[in-house]
Amino acid sequence: MADDLRRRIGPGLLTAYGVGVMVGAGIYVLVGAVAADAGIWAPLSFLVAGLIAAPTAMSYAEFSTRLPEAAGEAAYVGRGLSSRALALLVGLAITAAGTISAGAVLRGGVGYLTTAVEVPSVWAILILGAALTTVAILGVLESLALAAVFTVIEIAGLALVAWAGFTAPPSVDWAAPAAPHLVGIGLGGVLAFFAFIGFEDIVNMAEEVERPARTLPLAILVSLVITTGLYAVVTLATVRAVPLAQLSGSESPLVLVWQGAQGGSGEFLSAIAVFAALNGVLAQIVMASRVLYGLGKRPGPLAMFHRAHPRFGTPVRATTLIGSLVVLAALFVPLATLAETTSAILLSVFVLVNAALVLEKRRSPEAPFRVPMAVPVVGLVLSLTALTVAIGGMA
Repeated sequence: MADDLRRRIGPGLLTAYGVGVMVGAGIYVLVGAVAADAGIWAPLSFLVAGLIAAPTAMSYAEFSTRLPEAAGEAAYVGRGLSSRALALLVGLAITAAGTISAGAVLRGGVGYLTTAVEVPSVWAILILGAALTTVAILGVLESLALAAVFTVIEIAGLALVAWAGFTAPPSVDWAAPAAPHLVGIGLGGVLAFFAFIGFEDIVNMAEEVERPARTLPLAILVSLVITTGLYAVVTLATVRAVPLAQLSGSESPLVLVWQGAQGGSGEFLSAIAVFAALNGVLAQIVMASRVLYGLGKRPGPLAMFHRAHPRFGTPVRATTLIGSLVVLAALFVPLATLAETTSAILLSVFVLVNAALVLEKRRSPEAPFRVPMAVPVVGLVLSLTALTVAIGGMA
């Protein structure tokens, strides 16, 4: 086996990958919870969330040009904070969070699938997990191309929901809107922030993209802008069509939009949620295996994973391990508090990455892509605030 991954990904596929990671099944349930805080002003909460995510995304964009390698966050923290042990801890935390969250998403997707197709859930988890792992092994271009197809399906579903919402009769709350409640909009923005987690996965593809110094920052920022606009439009259509009392208590708010405008059961949205789940699982398998591959670059027990297949150009050992752990997580791991735990881990990493960039910029101001010093400082403060809220919610 060779040591180097194969560069086959351009800015289009990488951007689609970033959008697909962020636009997961979460938007299908999160709109109602945000509307409970912000009312019909929920679209503003998603715009606020995009602004909260932007400084950290820009910090990632600069660091990705300074250290364009797999296991990006680990490399950033190790360089900026001068701690090899902390870098290893961050890399393992990212790997664990991605693997277990992929297991949760796989289980959720199979739950949607088994409501439409009579198949034992255990067999569905095993078959889908093996199939997605196989795709991830066969090639990064093949993996991201399939992920792009899933992303198009997801966006098409959300576009249909937006169309339904804008053509439905306006709700009473929309016809007589309450004054904006700034605290509620802010709280909704903190909650909506979790729908943007995923842009950080892009940097771990650094060793497989063409012209990384240009492609990585472009993909990070463009995918964030696309996702923010998509979330805001879908949320606007939702609060326009569905009364807030009904919306805030629903676990399937987008189904309510379709039913209110077009009638029927809206079951096709469940089918789209399956594709969203498969997209999320594939993206996390690809991401976590690259982090494990990158960690193997350092001497130690993980060095066995720093190998790429000579034909496929992918880290087969790392991908096989991650795919197997994803299936085991889907079958056996209790997932009740998984979302909160995963979010807390990732927000902690955001804090460390922003702090690392502050120190790195003081030591070495020059970089292929640079942001003002205020960007990582603001990103640090906002990430720390969101982490505090997340930990408070878990308590």
